[in-house]
Amino acid sequence: MLQAIDHLAVVTRDLDTAIAGYRALGFTVMPGGRHARASHNALVAFADGAYLELIAYWEDGRAHRWWEPLQKGGGLVDFCLGTDNLDADLAAFRRAGVTMEDRSAGSRVRPDGYQLRWSSCAPARDQQGVAPFIIEDGTPRAERVPRETTHANGVTGVGVVTVAVDDVARAAGWYAGPLGRPGEPVKREDLGAAGLRFRIGPHALELLAPVAAGAGPLAEWLARRGPSPYAATLLGGTPKGPLDPARAQGARFVFV
Repeated sequence: MLQAIDHLAVVTRDLDTAIAGYRALGFTVMPGGRHARASHNALVAFADGAYLELIAYWEDGRAHRWWEPLQKGGGLVDFCLGTDNLDADLAAFRRAGVTMEDRSAGSRVRPDGYQLRWSSCAPARDQQGVAPFIIEDGTPRAERVPRETTHANGVTGVGVVTVAVDDVARAAGWYAGPLGRPGEPVKREDLGAAGLRFRIGPHALELLAPVAAGAGPLAEWLARRGPSPYAATLLGGTPKGPLDPARAQGARFVFV
């Protein structure tokens, strides 16, 4: 069963720069470690159980699915949903029309030497960032996610992740089946967009498309980046409003 947004992936060219930027924004940033291949990360954990993954490459990562989005500017490029039954949810997404890869084993070695293990499934590259990747822990999740969840800026969790799409009905079909319910209509006049919102545990996901072809911020984003995560709100943070995108490594985060 899909439980919640597990984490949001923010890809950057330099991990140390990202860590400094997020600390300057008032976040408590904890070392993550090295993955088995190409990448390393740092984590920003929240009281609601979700976290931000700041990720960069310590060697040539062009085979990794986030390498191409990095070349387009990086920032918020993907999101992960947590599950307690990976095989069942993998099958549900496939039935809904998502081309999901087979489950694969993942691992990361923390700075203290502890090896984390999990299994995950990702969608095909042409569906990445609109369809989620999903994860089930092998080692306890409490070992994967930092226990430090208090931040100087007051953030307590993730609110809404906004995903820019060019076909709301198609993308919504990928979620209605696995979640067992249809999305709720939503309009965003500030973006010149409309679409559907899905609740996943304590979090929400908006699938939005421009109302008028070629008009508005979301249309500009689609022309530049294609269907992909556009922004996310973070709850409890101050001062209210958008974060400095330079310090956030290109990610569009808004404190609400």
